[in-house]
Amino acid sequence: MGLPMIFDSLKRSKPSQPTNRDATVRRLVQACHELLSEEGEASGTTRAKETLAQYAALDAAQRVSLFQALRTDFSPNPEKVLEAAHAYAHEPSSVNLAVLLHAAEPPRQELLRRLNRAPGGTHAIIGMRVKLLDALRKEPELAQVDDDFRHLLSSWFNPGFLELRRVDWNAPATLLEQLIQHEAVHEVRDWNDLRRRLQQDRRCFAFFHPAIASEPLIFVEVALLPAMASEIGPLIDTNAEPGDATSFQTAVFYSISNCQPGLRGVSLGNFLIKQVVDTLSREFPRVREFCTLSPIPGFRDWLKERVTHGFAATDKRATPKVRKALATVSPQFAGLMMSAADLRGPDSPLPALKRELSTLCAAYLLGIGEEAGTSSNAVTKFHLNNGARLDRINWRADESDKGLKQSLGMMVNYVYEPKHIERNHEQFVRGRTIASSAVEDLI
Repeated sequence: MGLPMIFDSLKRSKPSQPTNRDATVRRLVQACHELLSEEGEASGTTRAKETLAQYAALDAAQRVSLFQALRTDFSPNPEKVLEAAHAYAHEPSSVNLAVLLHAAEPPRQELLRRLNRAPGGTHAIIGMRVKLLDALRKEPELAQVDDDFRHLLSSWFNPGFLELRRVDWNAPATLLEQLIQHEAVHEVRDWNDLRRRLQQDRRCFAFFHPAIASEPLIFVEVALLPAMASEIGPLIDTNAEPGDATSFQTAVFYSISNCQPGLRGVSLGNFLIKQVVDTLSREFPRVREFCTLSPIPGFRDWLKERVTHGFAATDKRATPKVRKALATVSPQFAGLMMSAADLRGPDSPLPALKRELSTLCAAYLLGIGEEAGTSSNAVTKFHLNNGARLDRINWRADESDKGLKQSLGMMVNYVYEPKHIERNHEQFVRGRTIASSAVEDLI
């Protein structure tokens, strides 16, 4: 698109401002404009606090109306952007570039920076984004507002500003309660369960930010073992005796949970895992293997889709072995939709289909049948993008109701080899999944 066409597009993009806002929202929008006009830092802090208090009093419909106002009233002025772009195109000087960047930045970004000056402002803005993400489901045009929230939060929560802490049983009760509340992979059943997860052969690490120092942003649970784990049960068995530190050779990351929904899309987990690997390497020099024991959410849904539609005839990655496995499973698929209790019972179809389901699970994790060529599974993409290797599929590793519903009880190990992490990441972003021969042999 040439520069004149870009200018025309910007002219057409000037948003219209709705007039049907209720009085409460109109007053809050006016307060936001006044906050942007404040020059004194002290008075600006007071006004930011008052503005956030007004926001906190809104109901759901009013919040959506405010977010719409952030989109329409606090976007860049197209005429000023065009003028600055013209000037820079004719004379690409540093001064003209600075003017263009200032004109192109949405005023709502500066508004959020000023709201952040209030006591508790960061926490309030994270909470505001939670509501924005809810509204975004029905109001897709709010995506441009969310882009600005995510942009600023990514800067404010840069890993360089975060503190890695180990959380143990001596942590404040309020912090331990947050671990129980936010555990998203394997539910913490009670305080005894949590205590077992924090004993000498276990570790829990979390990222904290100075602005909300009492709340974890994200945490990871680790089991220290003699070898790679193949099932989750022993790792979360409250009656299991703690292992001997002299036997630790493997660190198994078995759960990672986000505590702040408002930070969705802000990259934290990959930095957390890498820092924990460094920390454990120093504490336990004999630990040389770092891996996960991960769930496979979405496998049963993917299998249903494949049973219904099959693989494209032109999909060369769908090998004869994969197609044969699907042909064997398809007539018995209704049985795989049994309740978790029935799938654990004596009439379960799972044992007879172990080989075929393992093959199809490997196909799912390797992205066979996907247009992108890599798995659509979010957990898989997270670890492979971080530079892990898809290493081993574990049969009936999680026979909880959740595990059977998600993946018919299967789990997967991803292995992090520090010397290969960058290479594996580069391969993945180019569309290739790095997998062990054991996984490749399944297809």
